[in-house]
Amino acid sequence: MNTSRSPADTTERRFSAVAFDLDGTLYPSFRLFCRLIPFSLRNHRLLGAMGKARSRLRKSGEYAGDFYELQARLMGEILNEEAEKIREKTDRLIYRGWEPLFKDIKLFPHTRETLDAFRDAGIPMGLLSDFPPDKKLEYMKLTEYWNVTLCSENSGRLKPDPASFLELAEKMGQNPRDILYVGNKLGYDVEGAHAAGMKAALILPGWKKRPASSVPFFAFSDYRQLREYVLS
Repeated sequence: MNTSRSPADTTERRFSAVAFDLDGTLYPSFRLFCRLIPFSLRNHRLLGAMGKARSRLRKSGEYAGDFYELQARLMGEILNEEAEKIREKTDRLIYRGWEPLFKDIKLFPHTRETLDAFRDAGIPMGLLSDFPPDKKLEYMKLTEYWNVTLCSENSGRLKPDPASFLELAEKMGQNPRDILYVGNKLGYDVEGAHAAGMKAALILPGWKKRPASSVPFFAFSDYRQLREYVLS
């Protein structure tokens, strides 16, 4: 009997699992921004209030109860409107209203081939986003890749709070130190993953310089580089 093993069989894999951010990581941010221009012009006050509310939550670290309710209350204070009304409007216009914008949105080159390669290699994949990802993934035709999907609205924590990253690792059944988390923002994705004990990778389009950081990370501009980094 031939018991010889191929190099791929004998090479110890660098990571046991890979997890991803969604927005700006699987597709270029500008593609969504362009589609959002009409909405942003009509609803700039609502968007501004949402951004300020989330900034407050990140700075304070005070999360209590239902995330949607807490966010709506903070937005209501900013806009001087009832929280219940703000919650309904945010759900209708932003959470559900944005989802169709992801139909046929163009991914970064070689993204799908890289996900295929990881899946074919038997690498579990997770996704952690600051916004609900499931309907977006349906429109992007990317639903079949993920062992676990998680959003900050469900975990109750916004990046870079490590709690969401740790919950993702738990749901994936993986030790955080064995997961590579891939994102597009140094402060939220790389530093959040690192705080949770994960390794991190940062996608940097060719025109961007590598940012200075005390946190180690793998930088790539082409998904083929990420594929080689994980599978080599």
